[in-house]
Amino acid sequence: MSLSRLGAEVTGVDLSDKAIESAIKIAKETNSKAEFICCDLYDLENHLEKQFDIVFTSYGTITWLPDLDKWGKLISRFLKPNGKFVFVEFHPVVWMFDDNFEKIGYNYFNVAPIVETESGTYADKNANISQSYVAWNHSMSEVISGIVNNSLELEEIKEYDYSPYNCFNETIEFEPKKFRIKHLDNKIPMVYSIVAKKKS
Repeated sequence: MSLSRLGAEVTGVDLSDKAIESAIKIAKETNSKAEFICCDLYDLENHLEKQFDIVFTSYGTITWLPDLDKWGKLISRFLKPNGKFVFVEFHPVVWMFDDNFEKIGYNYFNVAPIVETESGTYADKNANISQSYVAWNHSMSEVISGIVNNSLELEEIKEYDYSPYNCFNETIEFEPKKFRIKHLDNKIPMVYSIVAKKKS
């Protein structure tokens, strides 16, 4: 919606009907012309035909996707020639740790689905909600392969030693809107970004 208010024609996609309902409500309240599609991302070709100058994927998305090659094919499918893919995500090293970042609890590589039950949500750790979910850890090589194997050329990769969100346990805000795990300081990467271009 921020991009829409800057003049872009925007289409948002999400699996969650509640997220889409909220997005439509906010779009109406802010006079945004953004459109929204509620579907399984892997089924997007059955809901959308046009191509775009930019495909943007943000934090916390690929953990719900088991197959990143299929993801890369979709990015390429919906990008115009010379279009840009912009991606920002939490670093896979972060997902190796247990909830309090005291020990390695998970495999760096995507070897199997992770099935867990948690209380609260990433937006509100104290929410009175308990839910089960299935997720996947994806290594950097898996992410990059999913991109470059599908007619996309890497232009930039950056790694950051902080998170812009206070969404983990044991964090400290060392600068405004920059959070680290307090006992790990700057020793681990927490976020990374990628820019790629679709081959013409």
